[in-house]
Amino acid sequence: MPSLNSSNPASASSMSIAERGAALLAQGCGLGRLQPGAGTWASLAAALVAAAVVCSTDSARLLLAGGVLLCCLIGLWAAPMLCRQEGSADPPSLVIDEVAGVWLAVALLPDLRPAHALAGIALAVALFRVLDIAKPWPVSGCERLPGGIGIMTDDLAAGAIASCLAAACLG
Repeated sequence: MPSLNSSNPASASSMSIAERGAALLAQGCGLGRLQPGAGTWASLAAALVAAAVVCSTDSARLLLAGGVLLCCLIGLWAAPMLCRQEGSADPPSLVIDEVAGVWLAVALLPDLRPAHALAGIALAVALFRVLDIAKPWPVSGCERLPGGIGIMTDDLAAGAIASCLAAACLG
């Protein structure tokens, strides 16, 4: 059973409204506080949202791409604030990058027809987590970029690679 991680070096009472909002968004509206494996919990939640989008609209690719863009903009703004609050270059509670990576992995799958997409989503998410944790090149190279750019781009690279691998595996 996941537990909520409430350890935070910055006192909640000393944070501004913008800092509190940044923390909430960067932590995936609380998903980042689920322990152990906040990134995995956030990835699973993002996969469920992606599956719901794919099964409910013909515009899934466009909606997911818009979600990726929105996550990236929020992440670039919020990640540096959460990093300062947590005293870490990439705190485990920061999961908006996982959401963006999963949604990109799904958006790039070649077949998003609901009857075919669920297997692709499951495989793409599993591959995404492996790549996000193992950080092979070029994912590791992206991670070395400064600040929020590095935090976001390593997961985008992992998502793009995961989508390509899933498409190749599923033929």
